[in-house]
This record gives sequence, structure tokens and C-alpha cells, in this order.
Amino acid sequence: MATVEIASPAKTAAPSFGEALKVWFKIGCLSFGGPTGQIAMMHRILVDEKKWIDEPRFLHGLNFCMLLPGPEAQQLATYIGWLMHGVRGGLVAGILFILPGAFVMLGLSLLYVLGSGVSWVDGALFGIKAAVLVIVVEALIRIGKRALKTRLLLGLAAAAFIGIFFLALPFPVIIGAAALIGYGVAQSSPHLLAIKTGEAQAAPAPGRWQQAAIATAIGLAIWWAPVALAAVTLGPDHILITIGIFFSKLAVVTFGGAYAVLAYMAQAAVETYGWVTPEQMVDGLGLAETTPGPLILVTQFVGFLAAYGHPAPFAPIAAGVIAAALTTWVTFVPSMMWIFAGAPFIERLRGDRRLSGALAAITAAVVGVILNLSVWFALHVLFGRVEEQHAGWLRWYAFDPLALDLKATALAAIAAVLAFVLHRGLIELVVVMAALGIAVRLTLGA
Repeated sequence: MATVEIASPAKTAAPSFGEALKVWFKIGCLSFGGPTGQIAMMHRILVDEKKWIDEPRFLHGLNFCMLLPGPEAQQLATYIGWLMHGVRGGLVAGILFILPGAFVMLGLSLLYVLGSGVSWVDGALFGIKAAVLVIVVEALIRIGKRALKTRLLLGLAAAAFIGIFFLALPFPVIIGAAALIGYGVAQSSPHLLAIKTGEAQAAPAPGRWQQAAIATAIGLAIWWAPVALAAVTLGPDHILITIGIFFSKLAVVTFGGAYAVLAYMAQAAVETYGWVTPEQMVDGLGLAETTPGPLILVTQFVGFLAAYGHPAPFAPIAAGVIAAALTTWVTFVPSMMWIFAGAPFIERLRGDRRLSGALAAITAAVVGVILNLSVWFALHVLFGRVEEQHAGWLRWYAFDPLALDLKATALAAIAAVLAFVLHRGLIELVVVMAALGIAVRLTLGA
């Protein structure tokens, strides 16, 4: 990968490679709290404490990463690592940001399948479901306040919700339509998207197209190599091939973070493929909330369960582990490829009005998608039976109001008080609700 070196890393008080490696490992082990907490922690360590990168470049790198599909915190780590030590620095930063959480998520997935039926495990998951519902609602409110600044953006959010909840439109279609609208409107009426104008663009970096082409070619080869190997050895119809292709597609449309793409993943993993149940999807998000690293590691949990339920010719545990590794690979290799391919253009993108418009519109649409996810989770957490109904193009969810789960509702209310009134942190919220879930299950039963 040495040929992908780009000639413009920033001149900062760069540390030695060994020192940086230790810090990136520390960040990977402590990166709890979702993208907001992870970005804040990187800012404190890298900008305030170490002074390895200055504030403007850190923020510009973050803005660039938000334009890309994939987890922006992990991509920001990759970009800063590249700034300091080129491609090897970017690889180390990006990989170490993922690995600790990936190993923890794998362990939790194993505990999940092996501990099923154990009272305290089931109780903890019961409590975590209530925490997940509140966490998703909290994310909806936080992102909505930041993104919906104009009537057009509110309209895009509403249209996205209607499109995915009532019309079952695919997530990529919603994101693509929003991007096109934002791209077009920004040129003539940027105020409708709350876009600031006037920032000058930097001169283009020399040789940027060649460097991007090399990075893309290498990235594509690495990305698809394990999928191709599985196809050759197991046949094109094996579940590992389906997993590799599905999560590769997911990696291309993960604008707006894990909460947004969960709706698309749930639609496919639950309804199309039957890999997991709605309850397992909620459990997976709850487990992912307790791990360091990107929340999108929930995809690893889904991949694990998918292969665990269809293991041939492997043993179930072996199939799950292989699928978890494959899912993680095809989820994060593309996100790093975007960074190495886009790095030559990053300064040129500063102040690009049309790209800013596309991002603003995508973010607004993501709010509508997260609202869909919030309603979907609420129905499956709080009610005993939920059925999807169709009438032509229209889709809705039927449920019996009398089947309200009073224990789940009470736990959700407690979680809401902890989050919105007492302002407790994410990890504390999950741990407390898991403990309460265990208490409820052991004292009151199922």
C-alpha cells in the first residue's frame, strides 16, 4: 500500500509512530458513548492534550468524514492517522479504533447464543431493550435539533419518514433522493438548507486523481477478496456470500450513522432474509451500545446470528465467528477506502456549497429514518405482538393496545427519567437498566 502515500500530510508536532500507536490503542479501548462521545474524546486527547493536530484541521476533517458513508468517528481517526504518518498511520488508527469493540462484540454474541434461557441473561436483555428505546429517541431529538433548521429540511424529514414507514421505500432510495434535492437546491437557494456561503476553496492537490484511483483499486481488491474466496470454496449460494454482499451494500449507504441504517438493516435482516427476529435486533443494538468502537458494530451481531442459524458445513459457533469476521471486514474496509481515496480532495472540498447542501438534506432525511426506527422499536419493545400489514403500496404495523407489556413500559419510563431528567450517561443507563431487568425477571418472571 506504500504507493498510495499522499504528499500533503499536515506539518504538525507529529509524534513517533510508536507513540501514536499506543495512543490509538488507548482511544480504541475507551471509545464508548457513540460518535459524539468518541469525537469529543479524540478532540481532547489529540487537539487539547497532545496537540498533534490543530482545531481547524480537526474540524475540517470531521466535516469531510460526515460527507462519506460509514462511521464518521472511525473515519476521522483514520484521517488523522494519515495526516501524521501517511497510509500506515491511517491503517493503524482506523484498525485499532475497531478491534477492541469487535472482540467485545464477538464475546457478547457468543454469550447471547450460549446464555439463551438463563434467567439473568434474559433479564439483562429485557432491561437493555428499554434502554435502547430511550437511547434511540434521545438520538432522534439530538440530531433533529441540529439538522432541522428550515422548513425544507423539516419537509425532507417528514417525507423520509412517510417513505420508509408507510411506503417501505428502500433506505438507499431515500438517501439518494435527499442528496439530489440538496445538491440542486444549494446552488440557487442555499438559505433553504441553512448553508453558510462565502468560504473559499483551496487549490486542487496535484496528482489527486491518480492517487485516488490507486487507493480505490487496492481498497476494492481487499474489500471483496474474502467474499470471492468464500464463493470459490463454498459456492455462490452459501449464506456467507449473501452476508458479504448485503453488508457490502450497507457500507455504501451508511450515511447518518448506525441509527439511520438500522432501519434498512432491520427491513432486510428481519423481513427479507429472516436472519434475526425484531427482538434480537433490539438486543443487538443494546449490546453494541455497551462496547467501545462504532455503534455500527451491531452489524457483526446480525452477521453472527445469521450464520449461526444456517451453519452448514460448519459447526454453528464456527459459522457465527466466520460470519462475524466477514461482516466486520466488509463493513469497515470500505469506510477506510473512502478516506484514502478522498484524502487528495479534502482541502478542495472545503466550502463546496453543493456538497454541503447534499449533506444537509441527507441529514434531514436521516432524522425521518430514525423516527421510523424509534416507532418500530417502541412497537416491538412495548407490545406483545406486532404484525406488518400491506394494502397495495401502503404498509403499516398492526398491534393490540390491550397487549401492552406493563413491565417493559415501566422499565422504559425509568430509562426515560434517567436519560432526560437525571441526564445519566449511556453506559450507566444500559448497566442500570440491565440490573433492573434482571431484578424484574427473577422476581416477577417472564
